[in-house]
Amino acid sequence: MPGELFALTGSDNYFEDFQPGAVYEHARGKTVTEMDGVLICNMVMNTAQGHFNEDIMSRSPQGQRIVFGGVTIAMVIGLAMQDTGEQALAELALDQVRLRTPVFHGDTLYAYSKVLDVADADRPDAGVVSFLHQGYNQDGKLVFEGERRVLVKRRSHWGER
Repeated sequence: MPGELFALTGSDNYFEDFQPGAVYEHARGKTVTEMDGVLICNMVMNTAQGHFNEDIMSRSPQGQRIVFGGVTIAMVIGLAMQDTGEQALAELALDQVRLRTPVFHGDTLYAYSKVLDVADADRPDAGVVSFLHQGYNQDGKLVFEGERRVLVKRRSHWGER
């Protein structure tokens, strides 16, 4: 991820803490286990052979089962939550979602976020923050990117409580 990196982990992460252009390298990585991939597929009724049939996938261009994209998206955004979602009041949008590289069981995912915009909301206690979230695997390959808009508490209103 190009750009100067900043860290928010451990602070309050209110609306006022986000500045357009700031880039965050999130503290944790997560290795995708077979349980992660198969359990979520079962829970959401995704029965695509690419996620379940090792025999067929061993003969595919990928050479093995691939992790359901919904799992990849959820993990990357989940890794970003400690820094971008602790003071969220509402998730407003998830747009421009792109799955760039297949993810396999055993891959480790890392998340980065860039603040695209901060804007006033139609209420005094919160503002809207727009992020570009990106996930990379252990080899530095971009696996996911998407834009997320979040209604975030203002410290001026909520921090005093």
